[in-house]
Amino acid sequence: MVDLFSLIVVLVVLIVLWIAVSIPVYIAAKMVTGGKASLGQAMIATLLGPIVFAIVQTIVILFLGFLGVGPAALLALVLAFIAWLWVYKSSFKTGWLQALGIALLAVVVFFVLSLIILALVPIVSIILTFF
Repeated sequence: MVDLFSLIVVLVVLIVLWIAVSIPVYIAAKMVTGGKASLGQAMIATLLGPIVFAIVQTIVILFLGFLGVGPAALLALVLAFIAWLWVYKSSFKTGWLQALGIALLAVVVFFVLSLIILALVPIVSIILTFF
């Protein structure tokens, strides 16, 4: 049986991860929209984006399965990505190209932030050995 403490820990971890995943989207959206994006908008986009993606992908595969696994899956992937772009477009009140820019730039920002964190972890662990 799951106790209350474990449930709270899982909930806190999920919220922290949600915020962490929203940061690259927030930075990318700030850059693309000229500073008009907010962290709240980024959090809504990162919450709704995967949900919309999964729903569209599932529906397309279910209805176009007669095309075969490969073509249906590829079409589902493309349409689901377009749906995710629509979430960015709606969340940040941008056009389609700006939404695509946010999506692509968020990947780059995520990669750069990951490299920075990876570079800092050994430094922090060395510093902590002295304490």
